[in-house]
Amino acid sequence: MKIVSCTQARHAAQILDIFNEAIVNSTALFDYKPRTPESMVAWFRAKEAGRFPVVGVEDEAGRLLGFASYGTFRAWPAYKYSVEHSVYVHKDSRGLGIGRLLMRELVAAAKGQDYHLLIGGIEAGNAASIALHESLGFTHAGTIRQAGFKFGRWLDLSFYQLILETPAHPRDD
Repeated sequence: MKIVSCTQARHAAQILDIFNEAIVNSTALFDYKPRTPESMVAWFRAKEAGRFPVVGVEDEAGRLLGFASYGTFRAWPAYKYSVEHSVYVHKDSRGLGIGRLLMRELVAAAKGQDYHLLIGGIEAGNAASIALHESLGFTHAGTIRQAGFKFGRWLDLSFYQLILETPAHPRDD
């Protein structure tokens, strides 16, 4: 396995497959319908525009086993040091430590870009994701009850945060 920087040309179709499997079979994404290949153009464009990393883990054959990224938490200027992240692992590669590798890469990237807070919104019943985040030092920051409705039931959304020591000199401009 190796860590890679994902690109649209090489990874869009594989990322789309991972997204769509999660949409159809889990509450990891609150989407109802699979995304289209065209949606990946805008997704990658937004990542590039925001200088947000898209990191992946590939096997020896170049198959994407998982990916992670972050993006804008909220659009107002005072939130500029906070980002919301997501991590997705291919259904056949879960439980192998790939999520942990990806999260460590995201934390390092966030520090390198002088962010101060990583935020993860996790469906409250996703025990594996919650355990991963807690093992990496994330703390529960609150839960919004019945924030979403999928698969015929209400879903709670729990937020987990990791405060970083960066930036050294934050500014409010």
